[in-house]
Amino acid sequence: MLRMTQDDGGLDVLVRKRIRALRVAHGWSLEELSERAHLSQSSLSRIENGRRRLSLDQLVALARALDTTVDRLVETATEDVVTSPVIDAVHGRMSWAVRAEPGLSVVRQRMTAPPPADPARMRAHPGREWLVVLSGTALLLLGDRRFRLEANQAAEFPTMMPHAIGAEAGPCEILGIFDWEASRGHRGDAGVGSPGEAAGV
Repeated sequence: MLRMTQDDGGLDVLVRKRIRALRVAHGWSLEELSERAHLSQSSLSRIENGRRRLSLDQLVALARALDTTVDRLVETATEDVVTSPVIDAVHGRMSWAVRAEPGLSVVRQRMTAPPPADPARMRAHPGREWLVVLSGTALLLLGDRRFRLEANQAAEFPTMMPHAIGAEAGPCEILGIFDWEASRGHRGDAGVGSPGEAAGV
């Protein structure tokens, strides 16, 4: 059994709420999820309503059926919920670290400076990057091409292509996602900070 003490009452309630919320998000009835998890409909109903103790084998079956993991079903918010941005006034950048899947780095940043005019300051390194513009207008330099990205537009590109990004005609805010190689490429450059520096995302 997945035994939760009285101190774990909040976690127990949270897990049951997650199971129900994921079921509803998939658009499944109790009957549909019970069939996928190989549980009786009445057992699943009692699990969701807190009238039946949740066993580990049931939790494993439900996680698999809901296309998630046991860890995600039982995880709690142990890290700080509120974070402060890192401000780099020199480069006109404000960035926040965002939690990501293992192997990925996610950075949310506000830029006020344009991309560098000097092509020598564009970066190239192994990996792949994705970005979405949250507000304002961003200018992406990719090789000898220029891409103007408005709010809600996204871009994806291999980072072996020389690249840089900055703001155009006022501040912009972007969300950048970097695979493991791209993250390492940004961290590994001498004298260069985290991904998303004004010299290149």
